[in-house]
Formats: sequence, C-alpha cells, structure tokens
Amino acid sequence: MSGSRQLAQQLAFTRREFLRNATGVALGSALLRPCAFARAATPSSRRKVVVITFGGGARDQETFAPEGQENIPHLVRELIPQSAFFTQVVNRGILGHYVATASLATGVYETINNFASLPPESPTIFEYFRKDFRRPASDAWVVAPSNGFNRIGESSHRGFGPGSGARVILPKYLLSAATSGSTDYGHLLRDSYETPLSAPELGGSPFELEQMERILKLSVADFKSHARTLSSPDELSVYIVRQLMHQLAPSLLWVTMHDIDIAHAGAYSLYIDGIRRTDRLCAELWKAIQSEPEYAGKTNLFILPDFGRDSDDDPGGNGFQHHRTGDVLSRTTWLMALGPGVREGVVFDHAVETIDFVPTLGALMGFSPSFSPGKPISELL
Repeated sequence: MSGSRQLAQQLAFTRREFLRNATGVALGSALLRPCAFARAATPSSRRKVVVITFGGGARDQETFAPEGQENIPHLVRELIPQSAFFTQVVNRGILGHYVATASLATGVYETINNFASLPPESPTIFEYFRKDFRRPASDAWVVAPSNGFNRIGESSHRGFGPGSGARVILPKYLLSAATSGSTDYGHLLRDSYETPLSAPELGGSPFELEQMERILKLSVADFKSHARTLSSPDELSVYIVRQLMHQLAPSLLWVTMHDIDIAHAGAYSLYIDGIRRTDRLCAELWKAIQSEPEYAGKTNLFILPDFGRDSDDDPGGNGFQHHRTGDVLSRTTWLMALGPGVREGVVFDHAVETIDFVPTLGALMGFSPSFSPGKPISELL
C-alpha cells in the first residue's frame, strides 16, 4: 500500500473518531443492510437536490479536530447527526477552484485552464439532468462566487448544444452592475483571492441585471439595500439562492461558496472567520429547505469542499494559506449527505472520488451521466 494511501486512510479514521466522540455517530459499514436508501425515499420524479460546494476546504485542525470544532458548531451539532458522512473523498485532479468545481459538476477530472473563461469539456450534471428529463432551463441553476465561474453551467461537448445546461447567476456581477462598482460594496465585490497573471474576461451568457426583477421578483433597489447589510460574498450568494428557491423552486440547485479561500491572503483570523461563516450558511440553507413547501421533505442536500489545504509539515507548501503541494491533506476531503432516504448519523471511512459525485446524483435522480468514469456511491442508493 502506498504511503499516500495509508495517510489518506489514517486521515479518514481520525475524522471518524473525532466525529464519534463529538456527536456519537456510528461507523456505517457495521450498519449497512441490503435495502436501498433511495427506494424508500422520494420518487426521482419529485426529488429535489441542492448542492453546496466551497472553494478551498478547511483543514481538520480548524474543523473536525477537538481544537477546531468550536469553528463548526452547526455542522457538528445540527447537520452531521442528520447526515451520512463520508470521511475520505479523494480529488485526483487539478487543485484549482474553477477546474476542480468543473470536475465535481461533470464527474470527469477536467484539465481546462483554471484561470481561463472556458466551459468544461465534458457534459455537466445540469445537461444530463435537463436532457434525460426534458426539463426547462428554469429547473437547473448555479449560483457561483466569481466571474471566472460564468461558464460552469454547460460544457463544450458536441453532444449538447448551447443553452442545454444550467442558468448561472453571478451575484457579484449583479451587484457590480447595480452599483457601478461602488467602493461601498468593495468587501462583496472582490472576485478572487488568488491572483493569476491575467484574470478571465467575463463571457458566455451571464444572468442579466434587468432579468432580476422579472425572475427573482427582486428590485434593484431592494437588492442593493439588502446587500448593504451583508458582510461577505457568500452571504450574498445565499441570499440569491433563497430567492431562487422561493420564486422558481428549481429541482437542481448548485451553489459554490468562496469565503474560506480568503486564506490565500495569509491572514489566519480571516480564514477562521470564513470557516465559521460557511458553517453557519450551510445550516441556514438546510433550514431554508425545510421551510419552503416546494422543498420540505423531498430534498437531498449535499455539502462538500472542492479540495483541501496544505499541511503545516510539508516544506513545499504554505500551510493553511495555499493548496500547492498536492499532498494528502490537499486531496482528501469529505462529503455530507442529508435528506429523504439517507441514513442519519452514520460515518463511512472507505475511499470515494470526487468524480463519483455526479454518477451518484444521476442514480438518485434517475438520469444517466454516460461520459463520467466515476461510480455511484452505493451507500446513498
């Protein structure tokens, strides 16, 4: 067994023990039975799925370890006891936020330039979903953290045409257009915490400002007024997500948060603030799902980072600040699944890959992600 695989298994075991001590969750392999979770839950034709990903995972010493659990009280006390938790989700692809999120959305390790305005090369979950179910554009949405994500909704694959994927909302783009780049909103408008040599030009078909009132029933004045009360870009994204849920109730809703990636600035206190805010916003979205009649009782929520961060012990890295080494901590993350048909309070230690996520959602929702080499996660089926 390779050293990296042993380290990943040890990390998974340690996470499980942290969670068992903190929440009393059980080891999943001892509880599995032949019955399938999903078949006892909502029929695929009525099922809704909400996905939360976030850029740059937080390390265990700031989260799951005993000294870090104070930073994630909502995950530990509220969400994990209701979830199936997978401790070893391995990303074998490129550790850049856009390309890693594209890999999560396609079930293929994408190799596109992380800082270029390019669509994924493989079909996305949104295209599979809409094609197989013949769903309208209004039934699949992405709320993305920065202009660099404006092409995430659909691929360049020749088997799918323009307009066949998800509609993408860029809250920062909306706010910038609504305020003409006012410095009063500078804390919400920073587009990236990494600094590439050349930022991507905004391209594709971004959500237009004039459509906001018609689709989200939200006036520009109300949008600006609410934004003024927010402290972070992720809060702005969650605000838009809640408007989408209330007005359109899409069956497939994907939101990518980005506050944790402030770690690139090198300020540990801001990194911790990002963790705590993400923890709170995940819990707020789960509560919002339960409060919306179109979602309550028939929605599965999935929460996962795109990848992790460097170890303090690796001389080639920068600790919490970056994800440059490709070491085990950078590549081994986790997945939390909640909602109908999911066994609650169970932890699974065995390795799955990030490219297994789309096939899993395909099996749950009833569409076929035929170009993904990943495998459905059996414990969720």
